[in-house]
Amino acid sequence: MAKPQALAASLMLALVVSLATIEGAHGICGLSNGEFKLCQPAVAVNNPTDSPSSECCAALGKANLSCICRYKGVAGVWLRKYHIDANRAMALPGKCGLTMPSNCS
Repeated sequence: MAKPQALAASLMLALVVSLATIEGAHGICGLSNGEFKLCQPAVAVNNPTDSPSSECCAALGKANLSCICRYKGVAGVWLRKYHIDANRAMALPGKCGLTMPSNCS
């Protein structure tokens, strides 16, 4: 009985890893990895720019902001990987003239 359960667990793990890889390749919430990096200078922990670039705002304007809000509490991996200040990141849509959804507060 243990072998079928181990096989099922292995298959589930492979599926989760595959889905995570696909999501990473296509981006998150409508932002590709490259578009995400366009906004990095404005939300950097060290020496951030005063305002986001027009390219960053254009990318953010196409993003699913409601989706981004869902990552707000679990964004630790992204924050560490890209050296992002969470407060600056949450203020970024406003600096781009975008309105965050009400469920994001």
